Amino acid sequence: MAMRHIVLLINPGSGVFTQTPEATLRASLKRALAKHGIAVRLVSASGEDLRAAADSALAEAQRGEIDAIVVGGGDGSVRLVAGVLAETGVPLGVVPLGTRNHFAKDLGMPLGLDAAVAAIALGHTRAVDIAEVNGETFVNTSSIGIYPYMVIDRERRRSTGKLTKWRATALAFFRMLRHFPRRRLRLRAEGLARPFHTPCLFVGNNEHGIDLFAFGRRPRLDTGDLWFYVLKPANAWELFLTLCRLCFGHPDPARDFDTFKLREADIDAKASRLLVALDGDVQILHPPLHYRSRPGALRVIAPVAQ
Repeated sequence: MAMRHIVLLINPGSGVFTQTPEATLRASLKRALAKHGIAVRLVSASGEDLRAAADSALAEAQRGEIDAIVVGGGDGSVRLVAGVLAETGVPLGVVPLGTRNHFAKDLGMPLGLDAAVAAIALGHTRAVDIAEVNGETFVNTSSIGIYPYMVIDRERRRSTGKLTKWRATALAFFRMLRHFPRRRLRLRAEGLARPFHTPCLFVGNNEHGIDLFAFGRRPRLDTGDLWFYVLKPANAWELFLTLCRLCFGHPDPARDFDTFKLREADIDAKASRLLVALDGDVQILHPPLHYRSRPGALRVIAPVAQ
């Protein structure tokens, strides 16, 4: 179905806006959309305002006034809008404007603005899975432990306005190695109960590659499975070696992590609350954490798989 009328939700906090003024990018988007015959209502919003804008756009789509809702942003922006559109059948398009754009890459979306708009204009759609924990949606990954710890530290450093995102991340990484927090967690699923003392529990919406040439990428977005990766390192040096093996494509599962493929599971902890990362955003959630897959819940606009 060719796209002729859309609402485009832009998050001005996304990574591209650190290098390109919003007015310039808005003008470029409007030109690209007009070239492909797409009429657009463009909305700039972030955080809960983005969720509210998605709710409003969903009402327009359900009245038949627009063909799709498109997000101009990164994975965190996609996560918020996907939570609104799940199970509605209203197509979600993505113009990759974030820092890493994992979801867009796994969909096969071009990263260039014009090419991404061209792919959206063609209107090819398919159903993909999303996942959730305690009712909070994520499209890529969720994690407990060192990653949310690092995100909080990184954003604290960036709040001074003196550090780039990459430099703040590096400093947060070395601080994490120095303090090396570990959590006592228990994973419970049907027929399974396992305790762990781990620096990081990572939950993937579908399987994530762990070899050098497909690190972090997903070959499928529609298997209906969650993959739980529990890191084993007991100290900072072991963690550093594990990360090196992962980055250079030589992981040792027996030494580095335990893996579980499940449709849903609970994570227990003695703490009354946990920092939980959801596609790069961090929230405070209260255990037990109930993770579940929602197979085929999201309809997305994406190029036809080759």
